[in-house]
Amino acid sequence: MSAYLAQTSLSWRRSSRSVGMNNCVEAARLGAAQLAVRDSKNTTRPPLRFSGAAWASFVTSLKEAG
Repeated sequence: MSAYLAQTSLSWRRSSRSVGMNNCVEAARLGAAQLAVRDSKNTTRPPLRFSGAAWASFVTSLKEAG
C-alpha cells in the first residue's frame, strides 16, 4: 500500500479551534503510540508524525505559553 493510500484511510479530526476558514490542522491516530498532523489547506502533502509523548509535550508547552 502506498503512503498516500495509508493516509487517506486514516480518520482525520479537525481542530476544535478552527474558525471555518480552513486555517487549521487535522490529526489522526497512527496506532496507540503515534499521531499524524497535517495542514487542512494542503492535505496531499505528507503529514508530520509525532510520538504520543512528543505531541503531549508540544501541546503542554503551547498551553503554558498562552
